[in-house]
Amino acid sequence: MSLVLNSEERSVLSNGKKSHLTPKEYEILELLMANPNKTFSSEEIYETIWECEPFACEPIIAVHLRHIREKIEKNPSKPSYIKSLWGRGYRFSTI
Repeated sequence: MSLVLNSEERSVLSNGKKSHLTPKEYEILELLMANPNKTFSSEEIYETIWECEPFACEPIIAVHLRHIREKIEKNPSKPSYIKSLWGRGYRFSTI
């Protein structure tokens, strides 16, 4: 499997399929990919991307990650790139 970000178009190429991401989706994916195998809590993602204090951000981050998975994963219900770690957060898996 391969995943390539295109910063000019703010798009992603996943297994030969091109998908356009919203600005926030792109920033979240870029953050996770820049730190492979590092776990980020919803709060950490929100603080980094929105640059403000998180308040009830878990549903916001979950929705953005669901949309990203729908665009990049072969099977979004069994993601191979973005892993959820229950009670801890999310990480980009290189394994």
